[in-house]
Amino acid sequence: MIKSKRDLKYYLAADKIAMDVTGRRPHLISRYESDYIWKFQRALRYTEYYHNCRRRGLFYPVYKAWQYRLFRLQIKCGFGIPINVFGPGLSISHIGPIVINGFAKVGKNCRLHPMTCIGVNGHTNEVATLGDDVYVSTGVKIIGPVTVANGVCLGANAVVTKSIEEENTTWGGVPAKKISDEGSPFPKNRRGADIAKRG
Repeated sequence: MIKSKRDLKYYLAADKIAMDVTGRRPHLISRYESDYIWKFQRALRYTEYYHNCRRRGLFYPVYKAWQYRLFRLQIKCGFGIPINVFGPGLSISHIGPIVINGFAKVGKNCRLHPMTCIGVNGHTNEVATLGDDVYVSTGVKIIGPVTVANGVCLGANAVVTKSIEEENTTWGGVPAKKISDEGSPFPKNRRGADIAKRG
C-alpha cells in the first residue's frame, strides 16, 4: 500500500517496468491501447497516494480530481479496479472488462488479462488473497475467500473456488486443477517490483 511520496514513486516505476513502456509519461493524445492503460495505472497510483496520505485540507481538491480522473479512465478502459488492491509491478495486458472486489488483496508483479473477475461467492463477503508474481490469464474467475500462492499461473477461463497453496504451478479448468509444475510465464526482466529502486 502506498503510504508516502517515496512509495508512490516506487509503485509508478515498478508499474512502468512491468508494462514495458519507455517514455517518461503517456502521450497527451493517446495513440495506442498501452497509453490508456498507462494513464489508468498512473491515475490509480496517484489516487491511492492522495487517498492514503493527503485527502484532507488543502489537498482535498487534488484528491477529488485524481479520483474523478480514475473514474473516467475506468469507464474508457472497462476496468472495475478499486484502489489499494494491487501491489507494485502491476501489468494489465489489454483494455477490456476486469472486475475486482475492493476487499481483494494482490501481491507484487501481477499480470492481469481482460475478462477476469475476483469476487464473492454469495455465501460470504470475503474475497481472495493472491500472492506475488501471480499470472491471471484471460477469463479467469477467482471466487470467494481463497488464497493463491506465489508464482502461480492461472490458465485461460480457469475458475478458482478453492485455495491454491503450491507455489510456482499452473492451474486451469472448471473448477481449477493443477496442470503443470511450471509457474508464471511473465518475464523476470519485467517484474518491476523486483527491479525498481525505492527512492
